[in-house]
Amino acid sequence: QVQLVESGGGLVQAGGSLRLACAASGRTFSSYGMNWFRQAPGKEREFVAAISGSGSTYYTDSVKGRFTISRDNAKNTVYLQMNSLKPEDTAVYYCNAEVYGSTTSNYWGQGTQVTVSS
Repeated sequence: QVQLVESGGGLVQAGGSLRLACAASGRTFSSYGMNWFRQAPGKEREFVAAISGSGSTYYTDSVKGRFTISRDNAKNTVYLQMNSLKPEDTAVYYCNAEVYGSTTSNYWGQGTQVTVSS
């Protein structure tokens, strides 16, 4: 069982920045695939960014050039640096861990609210 705890959400004006953090439990964090998703009111949860155990990163088109995902394996933590925020980035942001074994298990954090005012 992997527990994920997000932090760093809040209210920011358009053009501002926030950094989200997700602390994970587990002794093999460096092998986890880590992802950020978000869900805006009335919309489905959508993929935002991913980072593999080897450090490869992937982004949805709408955040490319503005968001950066990173990980610190010594701290069992993944980050999402969000710059040039837009009102349409307003959502609850969720951390997700993919744990690989004989099957792949998915774990979710409780979410952190990000609100961008215009």
